[in-house]
Amino acid sequence: MSFRPLHDRVLVKRVEEEQKTSGGIIIPDTAKEKPSQGEVIAVGPGARDEDGKRVEPDVKVGDRILFGKWSGTEVKIDGQDYLIMKESDIMGIIEGSEAGQKAA
Repeated sequence: MSFRPLHDRVLVKRVEEEQKTSGGIIIPDTAKEKPSQGEVIAVGPGARDEDGKRVEPDVKVGDRILFGKWSGTEVKIDGQDYLIMKESDIMGIIEGSEAGQKAA
């Protein structure tokens, strides 16, 4: 199935974070918080401004992003868990070596 977000909405797949602390302590699933980082899977065409002109989104497919703890709506598509959120719920794009490793 294919999914295309509307307007300024973004489809995000959560990125699982490390399951150990820096001291080597393994965190059990029951104690872990849901990650607040994700990878952009699909992006809508953008919102419209007051003049009716389309405003292009700042994020693109493949970007690794940081979002708020309570951002988005959880959905399941083809058995996979995703979040749908407005672009304004995204705090920023994570740039650098960690984000680039996934694309390589």
